[in-house]
Amino acid sequence: MSAILHSSSVQRRSSFPSRGRVLVWSLFALVIAVAPLVFTSSLSHTILSQMGVAIIVCLSYNMLLGQGGMLSFGHAVYSGLGAFIAMHALNAVTKGSLSLPVSLIPLAGGLAGLVTALILGWVTTKKSATTFAMITLGIGELVWAMSLMFPEFFGGEGGISGNRVTGPKPLGITFGPQIQLYYLIALYTFVCTGLMFAFTRTPLGRMLNAVRDNPERVEFVGYDTQKVRYLSFVIAAFFAGISGGLAALNFEIVTSEVVSGYRSGAYLLFTFLGGATFFFGPIIGAVLMVLAFVLLSEFTKAWLLYLGLVFLFMVMFAPGGFASLVMMNVRVAAFGRLKPLLGHYAALLVTGLIAFAGAAAMIEMLYHLQLDAALGSQLHFMGLQLNAAAPATWGATAAVTLVGLGVFEWARRRFAVKWGDTQESIELEIKRREAL
Repeated sequence: MSAILHSSSVQRRSSFPSRGRVLVWSLFALVIAVAPLVFTSSLSHTILSQMGVAIIVCLSYNMLLGQGGMLSFGHAVYSGLGAFIAMHALNAVTKGSLSLPVSLIPLAGGLAGLVTALILGWVTTKKSATTFAMITLGIGELVWAMSLMFPEFFGGEGGISGNRVTGPKPLGITFGPQIQLYYLIALYTFVCTGLMFAFTRTPLGRMLNAVRDNPERVEFVGYDTQKVRYLSFVIAAFFAGISGGLAALNFEIVTSEVVSGYRSGAYLLFTFLGGATFFFGPIIGAVLMVLAFVLLSEFTKAWLLYLGLVFLFMVMFAPGGFASLVMMNVRVAAFGRLKPLLGHYAALLVTGLIAFAGAAAMIEMLYHLQLDAALGSQLHFMGLQLNAAAPATWGATAAVTLVGLGVFEWARRRFAVKWGDTQESIELEIKRREAL
């Protein structure tokens, strides 16, 4: 009888992950469906559309970095060439030489990325680790140089443009209004995300993880590690090409910048910031990437400096990215230990904001003196009037920074002690449950 009860409890526990997974995917679909109804401005729809495109490309990049341990500096080659081919296909539809619905144009971009990866991927994946990274960097620079050498295909410095309001219009859908294009991007985002998640559960996806962790053992049991890397590389390029095709529809113009090393570096940076070791990490990174490029760049000229500092601190203190921070706190909450930490989190937030406000004020004054000196020494920052030429202002902001850092360090040490106690109590609880 006890064995029957034990087996039924095991079956109930095994069904929880599937139910939780259905709930998560349902919430994801609900969020992307409702988001444009909550944020109704044209700017919001544009930002949401860019987020959808960024989610696909960051997830595709993480198939290489997070799941396969392949550090690529040329992922923009496949998303960028997908964008160019998609734009050429769109123009062919406009001229009447290609009969293809606009909604399928991103698949043309995906096929372009796939074919390009079939050609370049075999050479790229011959080696792994640092050699792989250098090969991708070289190929990326080669393609970017070619984009300026062949204006017939790439359009030169001006790029190529098109009109997405073309072709057949089923149900009156023209993709002219941004809201219509958003839902097309949202559909592709949901489907591509689901397919990339399914890839992680396939034998190839599992073997890719094994190649990342221990390639020698994979070779020992009879698998060709290069073939595993190559097939995964091609699949990742296909999804990257789809994202490029969606971006081409969204902006209706494609320039050489989409295949640049700068774009590949952005994919790397924000995938890492989101959390390459978790599937949902790149989704967080994609959202942060769009917010940084679209919103933060409008607020300050020093946005790249702030971005670099955030990346530096994440590498030093949270190498698992924002996703790792989320999952650590989910674990604490699951054991009912999160509430005692909330006060410490509040203290860290307040003291951190004080230190940041002082440091940011000095950065803004420095940038103002270097770039906008002709406009005078006065500038507005966080509702305050600052005089970048006054020593007293520099002294006050330096004092705020130092005080904030000192108080933040005090709060951090208290939090570290509390966090250690919390982790010990969780480990004891785990051992107690295992003993039952």
